[in-house]
Amino acid sequence: MQNLCILGSTGSIGKSTLDVVRLHPEKFNIVSLSAHSSVELMFAQCLEFRPKKVVMVSTKHAEQLTGKLMTANFSDIEVASGTCELETIAQDSATDTVMAAIVGASGLLPTLAAVKAGKKVLLANKEALVTSGAIFIEAVKKSGAQLLPIDSEHNAIFQCLPSSAQQKPGYCDLANEGVSKVLLTGSGGPFRTWQLDELDNVTPAQACAHPNWDMGRKISVDSATMMNKGLEFIEAKWLFNLEPEDIQVVLHPQSTIHSMVQYKDGSVIAQMGNPDMRTPIAHALSFPERIESGVAPFDFFSAKSFEFQAVDFIKYPNLKLAIDACKSGQGACTALNAANEIAVDAFLNEKIKFTDIVKINETSVNKFVSEQVTSIEDVVALDKSVRIFALSLITQAKH
Repeated sequence: MQNLCILGSTGSIGKSTLDVVRLHPEKFNIVSLSAHSSVELMFAQCLEFRPKKVVMVSTKHAEQLTGKLMTANFSDIEVASGTCELETIAQDSATDTVMAAIVGASGLLPTLAAVKAGKKVLLANKEALVTSGAIFIEAVKKSGAQLLPIDSEHNAIFQCLPSSAQQKPGYCDLANEGVSKVLLTGSGGPFRTWQLDELDNVTPAQACAHPNWDMGRKISVDSATMMNKGLEFIEAKWLFNLEPEDIQVVLHPQSTIHSMVQYKDGSVIAQMGNPDMRTPIAHALSFPERIESGVAPFDFFSAKSFEFQAVDFIKYPNLKLAIDACKSGQGACTALNAANEIAVDAFLNEKIKFTDIVKINETSVNKFVSEQVTSIEDVVALDKSVRIFALSLITQAKH
């Protein structure tokens, strides 16, 4: 029986994790859950899974949840509030496994707390590695935490690697394992077939309508700009101890092959299946065993043909920006992530155009690219500075 903490249980990944847990009550025990402000959904999760502790980041919403639980005679569930409490539940001795599913840089510190406590960490929060790469991996190595990737692409790569490499995420030697290249697949998002001059008028609703995956709004916009693939590129560098030249992005509109590993002997091993996040979640939860995920088996006879295309960096400048940031160093990566979170939020709130996202990202990276990042304090300080700067750019754009 694994004792599980889910950071971000009301989000897309969190809900999918609970779907898998629901199928295996004999294997998983929910110790703690967290959310920002989704009271009704968290209340329902509390009634079903009976966690010992819940963290609502918003104090107001924590009070609302406490009232609802008391009315329902569930006052034995402890409710806490504030970001510091996320770190508390992530490193709690009662927990074995932590699902790190908080979107954005706000998930960094609780995820790092879980790592430092030596937990089995299921990493869905790619921003933790994007913003603090070497610092994060060094913490994994020092604590002996077990790090398992949840992003469908990184989980696919992980599954295609030799078992010896799977034991050393972040410091494996893939070249010595016979690997010549990692192929990171991406669908191209909802605007893959659009013309460049059509992108100026993209609406948030259009950007969030991903053709294959059901995701949160922020990640959906990142998929539309292919910044999501750029962040995954940086994450792959750190997860698998690669150089940027060892990673190739391949457009695969069907999202059936989730990523591939190319070996020196000419072999290419691919992981494939229906586009459903419950598959990588079930894989990581049960690793090295396999359990039911609730996902239908892939049907080869009704499947669409497989297409593969090279990336057009003129159409996807955010992806090019991320790859360049990966080559430039940690300051550029931290700055890129912070600026992008601000820019995407502004777009979703209709303060800027879709095509303004890359302008804000590029200007921010250029300003902060030379910043030195050697500690987690440096990461937090740089993240804050970039957000202030990016917000000033948005204010200027409105005028």
